[in-house]
Amino acid sequence: MIMVQRERWVSRIETCWRQRTIVWLSGVRRIGKSVLCRQLERVEYFNCDLPSVQRQLTDPEVFLRRMGSAARIVLDEVHRLPDPSMVLKIAADAFPRLRILAIGSSTLAATRKFRDSLSGRKRMVHLLPALWREASAFGIADLDLRLLRGGFPEVLLGTTTDPAFFEEWLDSFYARDIQELFGVRNRSAFLGVLKLALLRSSGQLDISDLAKEVGISRPTVMSHLDSLEIAHAILRVSPFHRGGQREILNRPKLFGFDTGLIAHVRGWTQIRDTDRGHLWEHLVLDELRDLHPEGRIRYWRDKSGREIDFVIDRGSRGVDTLEAKVDPGRFDAANLEAFRSHHPIGRDFVVCPYVEASYVIRRGSRNITVCGVKDLPTG
Repeated sequence: MIMVQRERWVSRIETCWRQRTIVWLSGVRRIGKSVLCRQLERVEYFNCDLPSVQRQLTDPEVFLRRMGSAARIVLDEVHRLPDPSMVLKIAADAFPRLRILAIGSSTLAATRKFRDSLSGRKRMVHLLPALWREASAFGIADLDLRLLRGGFPEVLLGTTTDPAFFEEWLDSFYARDIQELFGVRNRSAFLGVLKLALLRSSGQLDISDLAKEVGISRPTVMSHLDSLEIAHAILRVSPFHRGGQREILNRPKLFGFDTGLIAHVRGWTQIRDTDRGHLWEHLVLDELRDLHPEGRIRYWRDKSGREIDFVIDRGSRGVDTLEAKVDPGRFDAANLEAFRSHHPIGRDFVVCPYVEASYVIRRGSRNITVCGVKDLPTG
């Protein structure tokens, strides 16, 4: 397979290594974590899935001393070790010049094997599906093709969309991540929740409806959703509000992590005009998650159904709005006007896939920036 250089992510890992001894790189299975780590310079790579590597790490102190005082070590599938947190804690405390990249499919807290949170010793990097700003590096210039294939590097680099890849991924995700890490035994019910979440992606979460459709209890659905979010398969985006009587307060929107998997579950072989905008919203969300990993992203909706795709609360500097639109000519400022009547301070953006140079339009009293993903606000 062709290796696409992903300098953005390499640079982020290097920056985190300058700040902390341990970097935890997470992301769903087959999203490109192992390939990415091989793009780092001067690293020793160890796959903790292998019994030979597990044997070497039975005595972490001996193993780490043998690596050398200033080594850069990659521990892939680190949660396969009997006590991974002990290995990382010893590395951070006893070998402060070492740099370790620990790789797992889920967040560090996903496995009960981690008895130590490594507080103060680590930085977190979440590898997202290939961003729209990265699409050209994968040879993708057409939005529909990126939406249909999704963001798995091996699918993007292929010649066709492969349904078998997504079915295999679903099986592997359940067996290797969910069943082993969370002890979920009812495969059909769990995958039923995941597929319904993908079918309804970008809509408001209704737990009672999911429970009814799958035929399981509300607490079980809630547990499955928690597991899916920890494993990066879904994201719940909470509503933004400041006490307005007509603002939605507590119904998050649910997003699947990959447009290709969403298209597969929905049975699409091409992108229809009515679906393009909803899927573009997912790509804009990924870009925002990349720029704002601390999780400040919200959406806004009122009881009249008026909605803003994404808002970012900047505290005393106001609240930024971001509307995802494939065609900027179709932007209607009515929802923005409703939002700004309650929250007047902040910047407004319309984010489009093919806008190379940002420009400003005037709607009522607001100046609105129309931009591509490369010009999204970072602060």
